[in-house]
Amino acid sequence: MSTNQLFNYSVIQMITSKLLAPSLLSADFGNLERDIEVINRSSADWLHIDVMDGVFVPNISFGFPVLEYVKKLSTKPLDVHLMIVQPEKFINECKKTGAMVMNVHYEACTHLNRTVRAIVEAGMQAGVTLNPHTPVELLEDIILEVDLVLLMSVNPGFGGQQFIENTYSKIERLRAMIDRKNAHALVEIDGGVNLQNAAKLYQTGADVLVAGNAIFHSPNIPQTINQFKE
Repeated sequence: MSTNQLFNYSVIQMITSKLLAPSLLSADFGNLERDIEVINRSSADWLHIDVMDGVFVPNISFGFPVLEYVKKLSTKPLDVHLMIVQPEKFINECKKTGAMVMNVHYEACTHLNRTVRAIVEAGMQAGVTLNPHTPVELLEDIILEVDLVLLMSVNPGFGGQQFIENTYSKIERLRAMIDRKNAHALVEIDGGVNLQNAAKLYQTGADVLVAGNAIFHSPNIPQTINQFKE
């Protein structure tokens, strides 16, 4: 499936339903192929992949060689979230992994406009992530150029954290900005997402939910994904 086809695919999904992206960070790394195959057979929409460098966030996850392996296994569009310093240096590497979305942190990009344009020119959708303390209003001048805004609802770096309640207010303010500017950006939420808060997040204005522990630590992964989708 080409990048343009993936873009059209995601737009169609946005129109017809809310999206769910299981986070590979919570998968069983000893049985990675098995867990990816379970997601392939499920009703999940994307596969969310966190790349951490131990500098921008206090943790290290998998790098691009592992993503190359994931690319061969996953049939879901890849939503790659770079929690690293100087993410603009790795646009080509990210492209080679087959990523549909390359997501960079506002806080890590000195020249965000340049980075967003380079991601788009490489044939990927451009996502921008905001940490919990970063106001959505800082995206006012670039919201028309991005395809997705990811709001962190926990402090990035580790899974299993408690959801930050102020996220609902940030979703409302971001959605109002997108509507006012007539922008096309999707709103994605990552951190502490579970079956208890999913409906409220969608109702508040989220388009895409990233869920890790709530999915991969459940006794029946496909059934849990279906519950999220319902």
